[in-house]
Amino acid sequence: MLSRLLKEHHAKQNERKELQERRRREAIAAATCLTEALVDHLNVGVAQAYVNQRKLDHEVKTLQVQAGQFSKQTSQWISMVEGFNQALKEIGDVENWSAKIYCLSKH
Repeated sequence: MLSRLLKEHHAKQNERKELQERRRREAIAAATCLTEALVDHLNVGVAQAYVNQRKLDHEVKTLQVQAGQFSKQTSQWISMVEGFNQALKEIGDVENWSAKIYCLSKH
């Protein structure tokens, strides 16, 4: 009788150990799946951020080129306006000179 109780006790103990081991393996598998899902989710976000950063870098370079072109064109316009102003001054000087010559010739 005692040996039978001891065998039953060992059998139940083995069953509990097997159940505990099975649950431990299931918990490890579930944790692994969760970890992989989290990493995959984070990787998607990181990949999207990388793509966005590349787009921004490209846009910055394009904007720098366009700003340089605009600056050059603006400088050309300023030079043209300054030339036009100088020409107007010269016309005014010629007009003033001709008026003085005309006045002098009348006297």
